Amino acid sequence: MNTKPKIIAFQGEHGAYSDLSCRTMFPDYQTLPCATFDEAFQVVEGGQANLAMIPTDNTIAGRVADVHTLMPRHNLFIIAEHFQPVHHNLLGIKGARINDLKHVHSHVHALPQCKRVIKSLDLQPHVHADTAGAAAQIARMNDPEHGAIASSLAAKIYNLEILQDNIQDTAHNITRFLVLSPEPISPDENVKTISSLIFQVRNIPAALYKALGGFATNGLSMTKLESYVDENFDVAKFYCEVLGHPESESFQLALEELGFYAEDVKFLGAYAAHPNRKG
Repeated sequence: MNTKPKIIAFQGEHGAYSDLSCRTMFPDYQTLPCATFDEAFQVVEGGQANLAMIPTDNTIAGRVADVHTLMPRHNLFIIAEHFQPVHHNLLGIKGARINDLKHVHSHVHALPQCKRVIKSLDLQPHVHADTAGAAAQIARMNDPEHGAIASSLAAKIYNLEILQDNIQDTAHNITRFLVLSPEPISPDENVKTISSLIFQVRNIPAALYKALGGFATNGLSMTKLESYVDENFDVAKFYCEVLGHPESESFQLALEELGFYAEDVKFLGAYAAHPNRKG
């Protein structure tokens, strides 16, 4: 009996760190590359994929994807978070030596994360849409003077040599990913839970202060708060993550108080906090 394979979508090409994260967290799933983050959302909504893996933050580069602008446009829910260590590798074609390199290709965030190696080897950097795309291009070029900074998975997929591994300037280089699904989940109330939501504050004095007061008075910690504005710069909107279960009494009381000072509140999902998350 043939069973339809489960599929998880990501932005980038095969071998990207998003692809690596998908395979790490969901080893039984097939990975589906998408040209944009929006396309990754769309294929899940359209049924071509079961889940999507979207990067949100990097410990060095900061915000990666604008989830707060994508989520309101789509009917998906956050069901998990994943912390992926980023180990950059300097790749070359088969038979190339590190001293042959004159050019290095990679993503706009990956290149500055490896400044020491690039400077020491006097390489000319070239920006690409993602790390895996850079690896794919140097494989096609088949030129020993051109290398790429990418994952070990990319090296395997595109048949490249790892000329030097772990070349990132900072050891603690981690990207946080969110897993999206058409259906929400409800973690066990005994599990440390992150609840995500979006809202906009009313046009009254101290609206944000008052809107967030309900979380403080009910003993709920906010682990993330990001602001953004509409196209006219008139309305302040906020994406927030709260350490608390959405079905708990404290969370419900906080939401009730939030409603007095905020509007267009949209619940984005609840999910178990990653084991590496502190606090």
